Amino acid sequence: MTPFTFLRCTLVATLVWIATSCGSVQAQEQRRGVYVSPTSDTIHPAVAKHGMVVAQERIAAKVGADVLARGGNAVDAAVATGFAMAVTYPRAGNIGGGGFMVIHSADRHEDITIDYRETAPAATTRDMFLGADGKPDIAKSRDSALGIGIPGTVAGLALALEKYGSGKFTLSDLLQPAIALARDGFVLTDDGADTLPDWHRRLARWPATKKIFSRDDGTSLRDGDKLVQTDLATTLTAIAAQGPRGFYQGPVAERLVDGINSAGGIFTLDDLKTYQPVIRAPVRGSYRGYDIVSMPLPSSGGIVLMETLNILEGFPMPELRQGTAPSLHVMIEAMKRAYADRARYLGDPAFVNAPIAILIAKDYGAKQRASIDLDRATPWTDALSAVPPREGSNTTHYSVVDAAGNAVSNTYTLNFSYGVGLVAEGTGVLLNNELDDFTAAPGASNAYGLVGFEANLPGPGKRPLSSMSPTIVLKDGRPVLVTGSPGGSRIISTVLQVIVDVLDYRMDVASAVAAPRLHHQWLPDEVRIERGFSDATLAALRAMGHRIVEPMGQTSANSIAVTPDGLLGAPDPRTRGAEASGY
Repeated sequence: MTPFTFLRCTLVATLVWIATSCGSVQAQEQRRGVYVSPTSDTIHPAVAKHGMVVAQERIAAKVGADVLARGGNAVDAAVATGFAMAVTYPRAGNIGGGGFMVIHSADRHEDITIDYRETAPAATTRDMFLGADGKPDIAKSRDSALGIGIPGTVAGLALALEKYGSGKFTLSDLLQPAIALARDGFVLTDDGADTLPDWHRRLARWPATKKIFSRDDGTSLRDGDKLVQTDLATTLTAIAAQGPRGFYQGPVAERLVDGINSAGGIFTLDDLKTYQPVIRAPVRGSYRGYDIVSMPLPSSGGIVLMETLNILEGFPMPELRQGTAPSLHVMIEAMKRAYADRARYLGDPAFVNAPIAILIAKDYGAKQRASIDLDRATPWTDALSAVPPREGSNTTHYSVVDAAGNAVSNTYTLNFSYGVGLVAEGTGVLLNNELDDFTAAPGASNAYGLVGFEANLPGPGKRPLSSMSPTIVLKDGRPVLVTGSPGGSRIISTVLQVIVDVLDYRMDVASAVAAPRLHHQWLPDEVRIERGFSDATLAALRAMGHRIVEPMGQTSANSIAVTPDGLLGAPDPRTRGAEASGY
């Protein structure tokens, strides 16, 4: 079977977001990281009857859709998509990073999450990201091999397939398109072509990386160039032959350790060999009669999302009208309080006893809601006033739904775009800088401005706190919305706004995904916005005391709505190349 045959999906539903203006001002603005909301007459969801994958990269979306068309279930397709994106979307698709998967199993009538977050090496110390002066040294966590966590993607995707796949495909079967794409190459287009030249200087610091992503003259690969990743094909082939052992033990593991440590890292072969993904019970809650299923710790996403929704549930959101100052004000205030609790209480559950049950309780949401002044912004210093007692930017997201009603919401990451930029010689694997998500010192912030305290300090074997929020919304036990996003600290607020727009404002999923978004994370005390809100609305928010700052930063909520009319796919229009592919 040729890769072209495998990539051919019988009926591909492609979303056309931007009409004839795509190459004009809007496209230019999007390449600069400024989102310009499309006009309403250009927003239409893609429709499929049986199965759908919505992902940030079109080739990988088609790989997953082909698996569905050949009888695979949503988990099979998610695994194939994830490995394909490790080749075709190196900015964030990965086997050198980690992530979280939320699964709704219609056959088993259960909801499951898989935590394949990176872990800190055994040699990690709590002060490893401090300089000689005792203050955080951001270069250590963001730009050096010290920031690399033990990758979890290979183990996590393999576990998902083993436990929840259809049984029709082996791991080797699902890896074949990724291997072919890495070995034979593909033409660089869309978001990869937009971002690689901007990040090339960072990548070119590492000789092994420079060889892969550069032209013969040493300059960056660009739109229309072919990206060939021979070493990555070899690594994927080892995984196909041996399963996760082919990555975490043997020659690939040895090359990873050698490459990382020669760049200043602290990995051991035992760090890789002992890595384990974890099956966890999801964070569950309800919102206006719908069940919300999301990620538990070490992701803060599900907890912060549920706390925010619980606060909003007591407000008549439909009466406040979508996009108006009163609606946005209460949303900002709810975010502010939930993100403040994130900073104070949350961390790796193996090391921290966080008050989760209290934070996601309806009565705690009511107490937080009562502290909101409908006319004025709450100062950040007062946002922790309802403190509960203690109990005893880069990432990508894709969504999958199959014909039987199984659903997968998967978010995985390298942290920064292209991670730390290092490819371990001979592996083709781009490595993460995920340990920057730890708090270097109590009260310090990470690259996304998120402040943390004792609960999220570095430690051996510890998983850094995350904002990734893959989420499935159910009604009467059946999926109605599958969503998630990249965006660092902005992930949770993005998922929140998609859910509120769909459930409260009855927007179709494409319109909800395309609508302009805003974000508040407690500190810094500012409201980050995308373009698209009216001047009058922004003036009203400023009059309430909100400090408005533009731009918000990248998000991309590739989502699927399940309706009586079929599966409606909504690739996010904020970056080029997202696709809804189904049959």
